[in-house]
Amino acid sequence: MTPFAIFLPGLGPQIGLVDDSSVFIRARLRFAPATDGATIPVQKGPPFIVADAVVPFQEERTFATAPQPLTIWAVSDGRPSVDDQVMGLAEAVARLTPAHVERKILRWKDKGFARRPTWMQFEPRGKLADPLDGPWPDLWIAAGRATLPFSLRVKTWSQGRSFVVQAQDPRWSPKRFDAVIPPRHDRVRGGNVIEITGQPHRVTALALKRAYDAAYETFESLPRPRVAVLVGGGANRFDVSEDRARKLAAEIALAVETEGGSVMLAFSPDTPEPARDIIARRLASLPSLVWDGAGDDPRVGFLAAADYVLVSEDLLGAASEAAVTGAPVFVLKIDGYDANRRRFHEELEKLDVARPFGGQLYRWAYEPLNETDRAAARILRRLRDRETPLA
Repeated sequence: MTPFAIFLPGLGPQIGLVDDSSVFIRARLRFAPATDGATIPVQKGPPFIVADAVVPFQEERTFATAPQPLTIWAVSDGRPSVDDQVMGLAEAVARLTPAHVERKILRWKDKGFARRPTWMQFEPRGKLADPLDGPWPDLWIAAGRATLPFSLRVKTWSQGRSFVVQAQDPRWSPKRFDAVIPPRHDRVRGGNVIEITGQPHRVTALALKRAYDAAYETFESLPRPRVAVLVGGGANRFDVSEDRARKLAAEIALAVETEGGSVMLAFSPDTPEPARDIIARRLASLPSLVWDGAGDDPRVGFLAAADYVLVSEDLLGAASEAAVTGAPVFVLKIDGYDANRRRFHEELEKLDVARPFGGQLYRWAYEPLNETDRAAARILRRLRDRETPLA
């Protein structure tokens, strides 16, 4: 492995090793290995392109000496949608500076204690199924209600050493944390709030490339355009009735048949079974891949291979991930309504990332969103200089 160091504007000197995990960084930033203290100009160039995803290059970097590696804990209750957010942020920080990332899953041994309001969850460490003890991390990144009694106390436990980041809207004053990273549509305000479009996740250009390469022959066997269809419903005030399922299936099938393409279909765990059956049966008549929920989750591969992405309006995480690809994102209307998600989709529409699905597939170009990386850079800047306001 070859050592390298870079200077990120506003972040200070960073260093790392070029191995398989940093191939994407090296390609994206267009730098060569350097000795400590060397300064190398980085020329502008074409974007890094993988599976229709376009990620712009950074413009210049300066090489410098190495800082001490960070310890980062990514803390959640283990739900995949929440774990992906904290791991995504932790890994994004680790792409910017040497770091050791450790996943921490919090599980209560006392269900009654878990149901208490956060302010009544006294001495929470004693109520966990598995111990949570120091030495405490340099950077604590958490999300979800179960983590709140710990996020509110870890700075005391660490004697002020840990920098505490809470993703999502904690529904507590942001002043109780060092940084809060909510989706912009939640309208959380505060001097230490880092708003992002959508939610953090683990999908990067490198993750897309790896997922595509892992099933290259399968994806290449599908006629293009390849259309990823991601359907939710059954949670978060949304549903997919049988009538809605039939209408969706017919509209999607007609659009794909008209283009002579294929479908890559996946459902969320909460999608109602009748709706799942109706949509799967209709789209299975086309050249298709249909994930039945068993085995490894193929959805990142679907995004990597997709020429178009169709995602139901309730799937905030899936839409956030799809926005990384550069492929046109169409939003599928299902039953139900949520004002926050409506604001999220309006934000994507203003950025020209997504448009409502009207029964036709067509292309447009937009700059892929890298909100997780942007939030990570802000976290690191704040961590490096805790006195610098975020505004």
